[in-house]
Amino acid sequence: MTTNEQYDRVIENCRDTFLKKTADYGTSWRVYRTISVADQIYIKAKRIRNIQDKKEQKIEDDIQSEFRGILNYAVIGIIQLELNAEEPEVLSVGEVKEKYDHTLRKAKQLMQAKNHDYGEAWREMSQQSFVDLSLAKILRIKQILANEGKTTVSEGIDANFYDIINYAVFALILMEEGIHKN
Repeated sequence: MTTNEQYDRVIENCRDTFLKKTADYGTSWRVYRTISVADQIYIKAKRIRNIQDKKEQKIEDDIQSEFRGILNYAVIGIIQLELNAEEPEVLSVGEVKEKYDHTLRKAKQLMQAKNHDYGEAWREMSQQSFVDLSLAKILRIKQILANEGKTTVSEGIDANFYDIINYAVFALILMEEGIHKN
């Protein structure tokens, strides 16, 4: 299976969960501000890190489901950045699917461009690195927010969310291949 096919399979699984939760809960996530989305990702990444460090867990949700959650919260972050606060909080499942797919098309294009330049170096990375990189991206988002959204030479909030999406996809691919533990 090619990287593109693996990427699509991981995304399909995450999208399926996201849309089912949208059917269950509606778009309650529309009330999240960027800092809240960042904190949700932070909590999930910290949980993975704690499980990795302690080599045990007490709550049933596995590392794989936490990476899926990280990916989906990063998608929420991007969608929220693209929507105006004045836009309705309630979106149909169809609208959400369209916005989700748009976001993941852009994330996949970014992955393809970086894979071209970096030669799929991510395949040799540890699961711990994906977590640490995601935590660093969250801290960057928080700093950008503290700077009222302004950067002088750095990427913006959206770029950090896109990187987090791709780190989660990479971790999930490597777990599916049996290279990383679930």
